[in-house]
Amino acid sequence: MLTAKEIRESFKQFFASKEHQIVPSAPMVVKGDPTLMFTNAGMNQFKDIILGNVPRKYPRVADSQKCLRVSGKHNDLEEVGHDTYHHTMFEMLGNWSFGDYFKQEAIRWAWEYLVEVLKLDPERLYATVFEGSPAEGLDRDNEAAGYWERYLPKDHILNGNKHDNFWEMGDTGPCGPCSEIHIDLRPDEERAAVSGAVMVNKDHPQVIEIWNLVFMQFNRKADGSLEPLPAKVIDTGMGFERLCMALQGKTSNYDTDVFQPIIKVIAGMAGTTYGTDKQQDIAMRVIADHIRTIAFAITDGQLPSNAKAGYVIRRILRRAVRYGYTFLDRKEAFMYKLLPVLIETMGDAYPELIAQQTLIEKVIKEEEESFLRTLETGIRLLDKKMEETKAAGKTVLDGVDAFTLYDTYGFPLDLTELILRENGMEADIEAFNQAMRQQKERARNAAAIETGDWIALKEGACKFVGYDLFECEAEILRYRQIKQKNKVLYQIVLDQTPFYAEMGGQVGDTGWLIADDEQIDVIDTKRENNLPVHLVAKLPKDVTATFTAKINEKRRILCECNHSATHLLHEALREVLGTHVEQKGSYVSPDSLRFDFSHFQKVTDEEIRKVEILVGEKIRANLPLEERRDMPIAEAKAMGAMALFGEKYGEEVRVVKYGSSVELCGGTHIPATGMIGFLRVVGESSIAAGVRRIEAVTAEGADRFVYAQQDLIRELRALMNHMPNLTQAMRKSIEENAEMKKQIEDYIREKAMRLKGEIVATASESNGIKVMQFIGKANPDAMKNVAFQIKAETADSFVFVAGITDDNKCTLMLMLSDDLVKEGLHAGKIVKEAARHIQGGGGGQPHFATAGGKNMEGLSIAVGAMKEAVGVQ
Repeated sequence: MLTAKEIRESFKQFFASKEHQIVPSAPMVVKGDPTLMFTNAGMNQFKDIILGNVPRKYPRVADSQKCLRVSGKHNDLEEVGHDTYHHTMFEMLGNWSFGDYFKQEAIRWAWEYLVEVLKLDPERLYATVFEGSPAEGLDRDNEAAGYWERYLPKDHILNGNKHDNFWEMGDTGPCGPCSEIHIDLRPDEERAAVSGAVMVNKDHPQVIEIWNLVFMQFNRKADGSLEPLPAKVIDTGMGFERLCMALQGKTSNYDTDVFQPIIKVIAGMAGTTYGTDKQQDIAMRVIADHIRTIAFAITDGQLPSNAKAGYVIRRILRRAVRYGYTFLDRKEAFMYKLLPVLIETMGDAYPELIAQQTLIEKVIKEEEESFLRTLETGIRLLDKKMEETKAAGKTVLDGVDAFTLYDTYGFPLDLTELILRENGMEADIEAFNQAMRQQKERARNAAAIETGDWIALKEGACKFVGYDLFECEAEILRYRQIKQKNKVLYQIVLDQTPFYAEMGGQVGDTGWLIADDEQIDVIDTKRENNLPVHLVAKLPKDVTATFTAKINEKRRILCECNHSATHLLHEALREVLGTHVEQKGSYVSPDSLRFDFSHFQKVTDEEIRKVEILVGEKIRANLPLEERRDMPIAEAKAMGAMALFGEKYGEEVRVVKYGSSVELCGGTHIPATGMIGFLRVVGESSIAAGVRRIEAVTAEGADRFVYAQQDLIRELRALMNHMPNLTQAMRKSIEENAEMKKQIEDYIREKAMRLKGEIVATASESNGIKVMQFIGKANPDAMKNVAFQIKAETADSFVFVAGITDDNKCTLMLMLSDDLVKEGLHAGKIVKEAARHIQGGGGGQPHFATAGGKNMEGLSIAVGAMKEAVGVQ
């Protein structure tokens, strides 16, 4: 029986023998593409080639790509763990042809690999072909069907509808028919009773799709029409985990050696055995799947957070923790302990797991512990809501309350339902779903972008000249209208441009497109499908004119100062803190820089000072920029340039060198470090376990920072009467203030004791209850102490009521003896009702409560109302 490692390697070797270039997996977390958060298909890293934005380097490629599907049309999250074959993170084996071979070879090699190499039983295989769409003028894919007839009987070649057998990249763009390969893994007696042909695409767990051969031959336009692609593309994707299931004779992906080593460790932690309890089995499958997703996401640079891709990862992690908490009694962090077995199963193919094991474990452990605290908070809140619901005579929890627990506190609905069932209650699911729909609608409206078709004026690709020039002559290649938040904008692609498109943390350039009689503002430059796209509020009058494309030079230089400073900062941090430091993210704007890096404790003030000194030395040395473009990556690494985890590098890279600082970087940089002026760190913080963030300023930003510090010191000196030793003067002032504060507190305490004596001495009796009262000006905190002292010193039945004025505010206060509380009186309810007279509100416990308001004239009436409610005069 082939192992998972052997299967993965055999696929690569087979297609290498068919003259395919074997390429590494792209990161699972997508960077530089605003349309996609995660790699959800093998074709993502080749999208630019398919769209024609970049030339192909190889006509044929193959790989094993790590993918993640948890949102959009590819959302399998709720099925994960419950069935046998859905996953969040999975590997996709694929082969591609960019204008080279097409349907005949793709089908022949798929059959050869599955049947002749892997020895799958051909009688168990079925192929689907696109049945056609008369509405779009598309015939049945008889070409693909004809090729399949060379290998399969006709009753194993099935028609598929547009949903299953017509693949589209999106609402617009490349698309075409596809041919899915399904395998029937049912026992022979079941196959004899019911043909596999009727089970295909019916969600049967043993009749599943394992490979999809996509034949891209059309381009879908914004109006829905189709036009032929100039270069046809083959794009195939085979589910690695499903293939392992078929080859290893299993009926579930989770029973293969991809997952079983992880599941056995989970079972050992929980003191159970996989296969003995349905709910526990689901929990173990969920955890085994999710730990892979979380570990690879962190490896690729995506930390759990509350926004976008980070929120998706946090949600997946919390889902796994919740399953462990509910069904495996895991009340403490445990998932981080699964890293060693994950590395054992996948570390050979993905060595980045090994290199970042410590970071992954720390991030997961901190996230687990944080969510476990959240679960406890959620349970307390749910207990309160259940108590209120029962008190109202109901057994159905408001769906909005359930949604608030879910949305605000991350408390899963199924856990809410479980706890409610245990208490004889249920949730209003329809109201919950309505709240969920409203939230999704708000999110969709906020993010919705309407895009028109590209209007092509010229053929060609955009050439970036911004490393060398701040302006150049340019013509428009294509443009289109977009609409976002009801605002119409235009995207423009030029034949050449000095504008840097936002990428790698560096913000995009702004500037102008200048013609003879007009100047168009370029308000931003983004990178979309590896294409520099210039954003403008209006189109030029003549889109065919020749323009001067000119960037905002000052803004660019300030960005470059900050960007080059991040390189010097990175090197200095490694020198001061250790070589474990590695960049985990950055942001570079004209005003400041932000640099995230791996480190497991706070960077001290002394360490920051050392870093600033080292960077300052490099700046004053005025090191010149040494730049190498299109350098082989092996040669760049030999120079000492680090390849960062989570970044996708080509075979040729750009190297930026300032003295001993050597980095792979596509951003723009200053000619020499002296232009930076100087660097000052203005912030240091933790953004995740094992990841710190430094915020800093350079150049004009550093000047402004120093001026602000000087102004602050000048103001402090003035406050201290220009004492020569400012620190000593401030320390003396603080000590004197503390002494005076102590004296004032002693005075207030003495005054309160005298006041307590007066209140007790003037007490009256009504209906057998001792009545103590105060109306007048006093410190509310001091009066609260008086109330509790009275309670501690009074054994009889008593009530203490107070109406206090203090700084144009008024306060009601009520203290009841324990016997009055036992009789049913509640200070909180009484005060809340009386507060109406002072136009305020409040409440508290049964024995003590307060309320605040602003209507001083109603104070005496409110005090009288409290006494009346107690039944005294």
